[in-house]
Amino acid sequence: MNFIPLLQQAGGFGSMGFMIPMLLIFVIFYFLLIRPQKKEQKKTEQMIALLKKGDKIITIGGIHGVVSSTKEKTVVIKVDDNCKMEINRTAVGVVLSDQTNRPTPDFSGKKTDEKKEKKSFFGRKDKTENSDKKTSDEEKK
Repeated sequence: MNFIPLLQQAGGFGSMGFMIPMLLIFVIFYFLLIRPQKKEQKKTEQMIALLKKGDKIITIGGIHGVVSSTKEKTVVIKVDDNCKMEINRTAVGVVLSDQTNRPTPDFSGKKTDEKKEKKSFFGRKDKTENSDKKTSDEEKK
């Protein structure tokens, strides 16, 4: 049986039936993929354009350094006391800001004297805590 005549009779919307879903897919792709990527690219370009001497940076390769001078397409970074590297501006991954107001984490492994109440996900005390208290009360008797 030949289905082509049946499909031609069913026609439906014609060419508009094909164009509307394709246009809708393009609009969704624009707002979910293209527009956010353009915003991020513009932000990165602005960050690279505003590089100045003294900025702390991390390259896309993971090298940490301080900008010692800038040129049109390259940046000279100071990695160590006697080590300077010239890299492309496009190799700059992140410009670090001064984080003097952030508290420094304590990695010494010392426990603090503060005892915090353990609570379960819903805000009630854990059952294990109550059972520990019961055993300590029984030991006192």
